[in-house]
Amino acid sequence: MPDIQPIATLRTCYTDKFGVPRQSGLVPAAWGVIEFEPAFRRVEAVRGIEEFSHLWLITRFHLVEQEPVSLTVRPPKLGGNEKRGVYATRSPFRPNRLTLSVVKLDRVELEGDQSPRLFVSGVDLVDGTPVFDIKPYVRYADSVPDARSSFAHVPPPPVPVVWECEGAVPDDVKLIIDQSLAQQPQPAYHDESDRLYATEIAGWRVKWIAREDGARVRSCELVG
Repeated sequence: MPDIQPIATLRTCYTDKFGVPRQSGLVPAAWGVIEFEPAFRRVEAVRGIEEFSHLWLITRFHLVEQEPVSLTVRPPKLGGNEKRGVYATRSPFRPNRLTLSVVKLDRVELEGDQSPRLFVSGVDLVDGTPVFDIKPYVRYADSVPDARSSFAHVPPPPVPVVWECEGAVPDDVKLIIDQSLAQQPQPAYHDESDRLYATEIAGWRVKWIAREDGARVRSCELVG
């Protein structure tokens, strides 16, 4: 069987792995743009897609460079201390490094040299992620109200985010940062209250500390 090839690349507001939401939809403001490869860049390929509110993306964790040796992982939601089988988790450290994400379809661009392009939100993937397939989310088939979800039965509660720095951060960028840090992206096993974390979000370098009462932003500077 030949290797499958990406049909598109997902551009997102997350240029750094650290800080990316652990599931799609947790950061509604997190944006992405699906840019098709030349061989698949045809308007007729997306005809009718605007009639759906959400899409499934089949992608690959392209920044995970090596296939895992062990088939067990330590889920962050369990504190990073308990092992589970890789197929009982959504860890990126898995064979083939494939993943599924549901994203909201905000807009379809049908004109211009790069068209068609799909503008989405609620992404949980880093910039440059290869996309292997796109499918519409179908509510009656894809939503199972009485499904059991083990340790992942409810989303993590967001924590408060307090800005302790001044700066002209655009409101749309600040919203993404607020929603991202509210999800506590730092490793679950870290308990040092003064540890300074840093990542790049939407072209801004943000540094913060994680306290029991929430995240505190110490600095946020435009990259470059």
